[in-house]
Amino acid sequence: MTLEKSIQHSTLGMLRIPNFSDIESASQRIAPYVTRTPLLRSPILDKLAGAPVWLKAENLQLTGAFKLRGAFNALLTLDEETRSRGVIAYSTGNHGQAIAYAANRLGIQATVIMPADAPKTKMDGVRRYGAIVHQYDRHTESREEIGMQILQRTGATLIPPGDQPDVIAGQGTVVFEAWNQLQEEQRSTIRKILVPCGGGGLAAGTCIAMSSLAKETEIFAVEPFGFDDTVTSLASGKREKIIGNNQTLCDALMASIPAELPFAVNSAYLTGAVAVTDDEVKQAIRFAIDTLRLVIEPGGIVALAAILARKIQLNGEPALVVLSGGNIDTDILSSILAT
Repeated sequence: MTLEKSIQHSTLGMLRIPNFSDIESASQRIAPYVTRTPLLRSPILDKLAGAPVWLKAENLQLTGAFKLRGAFNALLTLDEETRSRGVIAYSTGNHGQAIAYAANRLGIQATVIMPADAPKTKMDGVRRYGAIVHQYDRHTESREEIGMQILQRTGATLIPPGDQPDVIAGQGTVVFEAWNQLQEEQRSTIRKILVPCGGGGLAAGTCIAMSSLAKETEIFAVEPFGFDDTVTSLASGKREKIIGNNQTLCDALMASIPAELPFAVNSAYLTGAVAVTDDEVKQAIRFAIDTLRLVIEPGGIVALAAILARKIQLNGEPALVVLSGGNIDTDILSSILAT
């Protein structure tokens, strides 16, 4: 399927849809600033899944999540005059930490708009990297509206977590890098790719990358139950908003509606989307610690949880799974390990 070159965003105007060459350029641009994370295998996981499973360990990325890729790519494309006015981001944590870290590294002032109930670990991380934190009530206030108000007042540049072409291109380097880590004969066997999904930027970057690398590969987005807006949106064919004050351990994936630019891509290319429960997420976190010796945050492990819970059947065919982040709150980790 051929995508349009741009979309008309409801508040941000005309937005360009990134292409494969944007991901290739992003990979080269961010290489000096990010970690080339490992691609891992586990015989025990392979046996449980009934197929070889490759794990892209973005929990080992600097700042503990894949978001650093999109943050650096977006900031590195800004000219010096634009950088001097600073940047604004809204985030539940990982995008905010990534923007704060990248901005600090590049000498840019950053302001991050975060929900007041965001994990303390992530809020402290944003401040530690030198950014200003602006808190809001996610149930009564709109982070997008707050961002636009600060933008108009300061002249800074807004770098949203999903509705930004350079961010999506940067996120696309996760699977692009993983694909290049595989040997040619291994690539030819991969039939499914599973990625965590909140606003949809990682899924969109993955779809764009794979539309050029291996069009026949099936791509699935995985969300937490109660925030499965991509599941419902794909079913209806339009962006659907989650209604109600739902709760989930997956703080990184608490988007109530798919971001507009990613959904334009995902609705065209995703094979499907599934949701996992908090109990399934907890079991996957325990498995990762006990078997893989990896600490993965709830939102970062949903794709692996979908495999372990048999939400997606591999049918003996190899799969690539993205572990998107490892910034788990210590209290949550302790409670999971105690059960």
